[in-house]
Amino acid sequence: MQFTRRLLQSCRITLFTRENCGLCTQAKSVLSQVRTAHPFEFREVDIVKPEAKGWRDLYDFDVPVIHISRASAPEEDPRQASKAVKLMHRFKPEDVEAKMRLVETS
Repeated sequence: MQFTRRLLQSCRITLFTRENCGLCTQAKSVLSQVRTAHPFEFREVDIVKPEAKGWRDLYDFDVPVIHISRASAPEEDPRQASKAVKLMHRFKPEDVEAKMRLVETS
């Protein structure tokens, strides 16, 4: 039953990153650890790319940032970023899992 519940309430994690970012590399490692125990849909946004200008305006000096939402939620939108469940800079697997549980139970 737990497996079915997870499938129905799975999360999506969007990582906002840039090339040559040491903290971003650490964030990817943390997310990889979490994903083995608590699967989620993953998206990565390179904020330096022209199509991500809205995200660069928000997070230029804050990467890495992750947004955690239900997998069924609409795509991330910079205009709604203040409402996002997020973690910034340095975080641990337990921090990510706690935010995932928050999203799954809301």
